[in-house]
Amino acid sequence: MEPIYLDHAATTPIHPAVIEIMTDEMTHTFGNPSSIHTFGRQAHRKLEDIRQMIAASLYVKPHEIIFNSGGTEGDNTAIIEVALSRKDQGMHLITTAIEHPAVLETMNYLEGLGFEVTYLPVNEKGELAVSELEKALREDTILVSVMYGNNEVGNLLPIEEIGALLKTHPAIFHTDAVQAYGSERIVPHEIGIDLLSISAHKINGPKGVGFLFKNDSISLPPLLHGGEQEEKRRAGTENLAGIVGMGKAIMLLTDEEKQQRHGKYADFERIILSQLEDAQVDYQINGSPDNKLTHILNLWIPGVSSDLLLMHLDLQGVAISTGSACTAGTVEPSHVLEAMYGKDHQAIKESVRISFGLGNDETQIQQFVSILIETIKKIKQ
Repeated sequence: MEPIYLDHAATTPIHPAVIEIMTDEMTHTFGNPSSIHTFGRQAHRKLEDIRQMIAASLYVKPHEIIFNSGGTEGDNTAIIEVALSRKDQGMHLITTAIEHPAVLETMNYLEGLGFEVTYLPVNEKGELAVSELEKALREDTILVSVMYGNNEVGNLLPIEEIGALLKTHPAIFHTDAVQAYGSERIVPHEIGIDLLSISAHKINGPKGVGFLFKNDSISLPPLLHGGEQEEKRRAGTENLAGIVGMGKAIMLLTDEEKQQRHGKYADFERIILSQLEDAQVDYQINGSPDNKLTHILNLWIPGVSSDLLLMHLDLQGVAISTGSACTAGTVEPSHVLEAMYGKDHQAIKESVRISFGLGNDETQIQQFVSILIETIKKIKQ
């Protein structure tokens, strides 16, 4: 049996067309985009063409796109630089308890510098009430950072409602859209987003490249200092081959393609859930089943250790995950599930994340769910 990869929320395989265009770029367009000779101008032209195309995908101006190394850098830049540059206006920041570590660890760093952070709670379905944000807002609140879609349970957060609420408040609004950009229609100017982080490796592009959208109406000092690249907003020679690869990956994400993926992934989920039910496997969906990213399915399987299940599946060539943070080979409890259920809830040790993407088809899903059911029954014997 061919290996089955169902961990696309962690990273995605690079699309063959992306590999092809990147190979061509590395072969023929090797100039530094900052150089003034022909080789440099050729590279710069490519860079700006991709910037315009990416801007069009968000209905924003090309100038509002800043190329960087990915989601972590984008989150750090947005949060740290807003905080440090506006601390004379206030020292209060707001985020949620279910953010990606790139946000939570950055907030923790700023708390060490004297900033006050409010971590908004979620309910058992991982849902955020906008009323909680409204209660938390203060005159000295300078930043609100709420992810667009959760990377573990897939919940879509109420970004549009938050944007509407902040229209009458001076706080800057940042969203980590790394997990959502590949599937959702996002128009920052329509919904009041000031800063938005994206990473290419979540959309079948290369690792180590992404971009930060910055609304022209706000100023933001650079996080990295050195050269004058990206109009002095992000120092360092641009990763042109990576940016071109990211651009190609985005070009492939047409509205029609997104719609087809939504339908296909919904079918995959139905197959998995119906066969679990037919096999009388006890399970519960973690998160909101009706308002989530279609490529993520997080399941609590009572009585089955997630670590043990993952190990057994891996030995059979199947890759899924717990969705929790992994550092240096140590799997930590999911802070998202802890925020939803409480720290001692059994679901934290018995939940797995299945995430769909490029290369998955119905045959694979049928094979996967058959192996999953057999493995669960063996573990429970």
